[in-house]
Amino acid sequence: MILKSKSHEKELKKGLYLVSTPIGNLQDITFRAVEILKKSDYILCEDTRISQILFKKYGIQSRLISNHKFNEKKNLFKIINLLKSGSIISLISDAGTPNISDPGTILINECINCDIKIIPVPGPSAVTTAMAMSGFEGKFFFYGFFPDKIKTLKEDLSVLSQLNFSIVFFVSPKKINRMIPHLKKNFSGRKILICREMSKLYEEFIRKDIDELEIFKKELKGELTLVVSAKNEKIKKLQKLNESDRRIINKMISKFSIKEIVNLISSNNKVPKKEIYNYCLNLKNEN
Repeated sequence: MILKSKSHEKELKKGLYLVSTPIGNLQDITFRAVEILKKSDYILCEDTRISQILFKKYGIQSRLISNHKFNEKKNLFKIINLLKSGSIISLISDAGTPNISDPGTILINECINCDIKIIPVPGPSAVTTAMAMSGFEGKFFFYGFFPDKIKTLKEDLSVLSQLNFSIVFFVSPKKINRMIPHLKKNFSGRKILICREMSKLYEEFIRKDIDELEIFKKELKGELTLVVSAKNEKIKKLQKLNESDRRIINKMISKFSIKEIVNLISSNNKVPKKEIYNYCLNLKNEN
């Protein structure tokens, strides 16, 4: 009987690994991601200076290749040849999941064409983190960064405004003030969550009605993730039970069930059902 050594069992498959890295807090990286990065022959980095901070913390000493939007086409032939020769290569971005508004599309598609194995290593993502923090229901659409051309921006936002989904945007702090008028024009009546420095020491979540958005007086730091609520998730300005409602409930309480009263009163105004229910319950207990 042939026994496989433990080192053999942990040997990585040859191919391209798409490794997610922290979006802020370096402790958010997974154990698997650290192991794969350490065992990679090469790591493709968007910015080696930023990646070195993470690598230094976890003792990752694999060889680095700078791979960003300005040189990824030039690098393609070299990287594909390395993969074909059996090298283990990891692709990372500066933060989060690679190929999500980051370099990687050209390489991944060429790997698909060349039948080179691609292995995902899931982890942190600003998109899903922001969506989870928003509290918005239903489906969502990820758009990414706003385009530089105003004509394209206007056309895209016009189309997006018709979608019945929440929408996630990326925006740099230098552009946020220029985007606010466009957001207010196309998404009036909706809610927005602005996420800044997520998972970092000074993380901030700004929740607003889009119509109430104002230009930021101070320049924000760090890339921002915006989540706009779905088209049908209009802002509900809830009211309190007024004296007229209370008199009506007082007359109904002996003749109708609490459920019937709650449904009737809430259908005629914007008072929260819970408030109506609690008022009815107190009346019942008093009687």
